[in-house]
Amino acid sequence: MIESVLVANRGEIACRVFRTCRDLGISTVAVFSDADAGALHVREADSSVRLPGATPAETYLRGDLIVKAALAAGADAVHPGYGFLSENADFARAVTGAGLTWIGPPPEAIEAMAAKTRAKELMGLPPLDLADVTEDDLPLLIKASAGGGGRGMRIVRQLTDIDHQLMSAQTEALTAFGDGTVFVEPYIEGGRHVEVQVLADAHGTVWVLGTRDCSLQRRHQKVIEEAPAPGLSPELTDELHTLAVRAAKATDYRGAGTVEFLVADAKAHFLEMNTRLQVEHPVTEAVFGVDLVALQVRIAEGEALPPTPPAPQGHAIEARLYAEDPAAGWAPQTGTIHQLALDGVRLDSGYAAGDTIGVHYDPMLAKAVAHAPTRAEAARKLARALERARIHGPATNRDLLVRSLRHPEFADGPTGAGFRLDTGFYDRNLPELTTPTPGAHLAALAAALADAASRAGRFGGGWRNVPSQPQVKRYGEHEVRYRFTRHGLEADGCPEVRLDAAEPGRVRLEIGGVVREFTVARYGGDTVYVDTASGSHTFTAHPRFTDPSDLVAPGSLLAPMPGVVVRVADGVEEGCRVAAGQPLLWLEAMKMEHRISAPVAGTLTALHAVPGRQVEVGALLAVVAP
Repeated sequence: MIESVLVANRGEIACRVFRTCRDLGISTVAVFSDADAGALHVREADSSVRLPGATPAETYLRGDLIVKAALAAGADAVHPGYGFLSENADFARAVTGAGLTWIGPPPEAIEAMAAKTRAKELMGLPPLDLADVTEDDLPLLIKASAGGGGRGMRIVRQLTDIDHQLMSAQTEALTAFGDGTVFVEPYIEGGRHVEVQVLADAHGTVWVLGTRDCSLQRRHQKVIEEAPAPGLSPELTDELHTLAVRAAKATDYRGAGTVEFLVADAKAHFLEMNTRLQVEHPVTEAVFGVDLVALQVRIAEGEALPPTPPAPQGHAIEARLYAEDPAAGWAPQTGTIHQLALDGVRLDSGYAAGDTIGVHYDPMLAKAVAHAPTRAEAARKLARALERARIHGPATNRDLLVRSLRHPEFADGPTGAGFRLDTGFYDRNLPELTTPTPGAHLAALAAALADAASRAGRFGGGWRNVPSQPQVKRYGEHEVRYRFTRHGLEADGCPEVRLDAAEPGRVRLEIGGVVREFTVARYGGDTVYVDTASGSHTFTAHPRFTDPSDLVAPGSLLAPMPGVVVRVADGVEEGCRVAAGQPLLWLEAMKMEHRISAPVAGTLTALHAVPGRQVEVGALLAVVAP
């Protein structure tokens, strides 16, 4: 029997595994980098071990140090989570070689499937030879052989771009997985990303726990997942299940694994097998009523699965809440989380109030999961929970998630006229999904009234015989002007608004006869958070007077996030001419490369970016004079 588990991971998945271990009566051990010394997964473990590393990202790739940590802490088993070393056969061997139990598939199965080139050969689908690629093969997808999560992936639409995209994919793959090997395959546009969850024991039983659809993706990373995958024919579902079982049996698989496919024109195209637990495993757990982590532990202990899995019930949808700005090229965000609260749905997270989102790891804050009898009910439940959530901190993709779940292409379902579920969803719909949230001016008015109440206690009952100048406050792009008269509140642009109550942190406004409540929060800085029943707003409160030194010169390119300058584009130097949209340099943050391009055509009058330089958010990188 397993008595103590070390999780060779961090963040959300470490917290998730710890939760099940506590339920099973198993003690827990965390490992952490210097950057994660105060992280939630460290606080939740029974004990923890610091891992020294050259960089925070490399720390969790040091399998030798993780094995030493497990032995030092008295753990008798290791769970790898997902990412990092979860699909590293050498690490699995090192764990078992040290006399520890590996909560995962055999190293031989990992080797057979973790290298995607070998997996394709095993399934009879060898990758393309880059030397033989022609125009007829376009578009192509360059893909990291190790790892996943969209890292190390690049689309090639012109043969002249191959060398650049190849180098970029290799660099990103090496940083994320410690292995820069990539391969090339046809890029199938307009397909759906469908996967099958399998679970196998050491006694020959293989469970198929249905399908999942993960088509809503950005930058090849999943955003919304659901189970079961909607609209598949019984014949196609059977084919997917058959191929998944074949993959598991071909590798003498044990534990949890996922076989991924691209579905187009009612045909299944094998992508890969992930020999680990998936990020989106909670939707399968909800539909089948199982705990996949608990089953992983029991299989590792040698237990046999029942002959057949439980019957599925209902529908589940998961949304990944990222600290990022979708309207700004999905740029990741950093900073302190002041509050993170969602009600009525399952919330898996590696962060709590007071934690800081740094630059070293993936910007996923949490996963919100809704389960209901039907797909439509699950989507409605999840959208409403996200809409009412209190998320105070860096910018997130919360509004995008709500609108995605309500968009006709997703919400109409397989029988609806607008249904169109494929990996191009965000390419088609991003502009309409990132428009400003309605009601922002009213929210800004509420913020101004709450601010006044916090300074004056209670107010609003007094008025003057002689009309006074209005109070003026600026929140982001919104200028709020209001005054109190004998008739009560008068606010420019809001003729039907009446003040019902105002206190520090809470304002009630009557709008056209309907009373609505606004909660207002501020945590010592200039950022103001306003939450309502129909959505949330975040503003920057501007001072009445602006210091000229705070103004930014036109054409300045500022770092959108903290990171490291990876490289500067060839031929880019001070004094050169650049075109609008021309790539100038690349930043690396959160294990992803982010391109910084010229905002306008003009002359590069200053270039402060140097490869290897660490920059903070807002740092001046370059100046382009139009």
